[in-house]
Amino acid sequence: MASLFGSCEKNPQRSTRNVKGIVFMVADGMSHGVLTMAENFSRIVHGKGTRWWELINDPKSTRGLMETSSANSYVTDSAAASSAWGGGMKINNNSVNVRPDGTESIPIHRHLKKLGHRTGLVTTTTITHATPAGFAAVTHNRQDEHLIAPQYLGVVDILLGGGMKFFDPKQRPDSRDWLSPYQKSGYDILLDRDSLLNSKSQQVLGLFNDSHLPYEVDRINSAGLQSKTPTLAEMSEFALRHFLKADEKFLLQIEGGKIDHAAHLNDAAGLMWEQLAFDSALEKVLEMTANRDDILVVVTSDHGNANPGINGTGKNYTKTNEAFKSLTHMTASYESIINQWKKAPDNEQNLASLIEEKLGFKMSAEESTALHSSITTGKAIEWSDQLDNPNGLLGQFAGNHTGVGWTGVSHTSDPTMISAIGPQAQRFSGIVPNQRVHQDFIELLT
Repeated sequence: MASLFGSCEKNPQRSTRNVKGIVFMVADGMSHGVLTMAENFSRIVHGKGTRWWELINDPKSTRGLMETSSANSYVTDSAAASSAWGGGMKINNNSVNVRPDGTESIPIHRHLKKLGHRTGLVTTTTITHATPAGFAAVTHNRQDEHLIAPQYLGVVDILLGGGMKFFDPKQRPDSRDWLSPYQKSGYDILLDRDSLLNSKSQQVLGLFNDSHLPYEVDRINSAGLQSKTPTLAEMSEFALRHFLKADEKFLLQIEGGKIDHAAHLNDAAGLMWEQLAFDSALEKVLEMTANRDDILVVVTSDHGNANPGINGTGKNYTKTNEAFKSLTHMTASYESIINQWKKAPDNEQNLASLIEEKLGFKMSAEESTALHSSITTGKAIEWSDQLDNPNGLLGQFAGNHTGVGWTGVSHTSDPTMISAIGPQAQRFSGIVPNQRVHQDFIELLT
């Protein structure tokens, strides 16, 4: 399939001078419509637009589209997409840097570490999740996160995200302890926001939750989560500050991983807050590199997800803005609402009350019954297989009030936005085959 999207042959005309470091930022699962939604949402809650929107309009930046297919599907998953970037090859979905013929690609972080360069992975998911793994690990099955955890040792200098359960012997399926080997190798083990903000170490393993980090909409509405969990911007600042101080070349990958998770759930408010958290991290990165002429910043997504967008609401669409603004009154993610409901007595009224309290709208009796039935029995009246599930139903019910519509609950084949600024940014204009990113990074850093 790669031949359909241009050659990946080395271009000797392109200079590799002046690139000291690369910051590669991934808004995982961000469909095109999310950028417009986030721009409007940011103006409502922050009184200003997004930094990515501003970057796209910056004459010093380049703009393009990332082609996203995997070796065996028009629609990629995150493992195949990140492996294209990290390993330079189209591979089948679900694998990490394992080619269709079973041979392995060498992840870019391993290659750069042998050259003495610095490497980093920052994410709001587990640090062993597919997107970070594509830059530093090899496994036939992306779900084997316990096998990915030890592969970062001595390869990645700064690791920040969730995923304690894949390092902790009490939670790992094989009871192996992988915290001690990291610590003995000089890594500072960080477990909360304060430890991150106070660490001076050049090698860190930051594990701020057993699994993924909490949704941003839940974090901002919980004092406990705010005190314990660092933001994506804080983690990004920590990693980049350490790399900018050092005198080595570096590659830092930063992922807003739960943008994708919120899209899978058709959770519009959850999605917006995740996107704004990513945008805050982008703002911090651009601020820190503004006076540097040797740092390349690339911003993109690995694939779209569920293709959300704002639908016109009311006669002549005059209620559209008001409907969309109602997202700002939602104070919890769908995931946290369902988890809270499961801890309470199992009845339909409890579920409806929680949704009204947290999301700000009252479901009709028919909607309440359909959602309860879908969660408890898996049955609902829905003609679209994509939306015939609790997430699809709740997304539609909420969309009747917010105006946000969805095509489904899965990844899509659309090319994604890509923006770049800094030396050699022109490489990322036009149509960019996802596997070509690997070649460009290797050329620039070796």
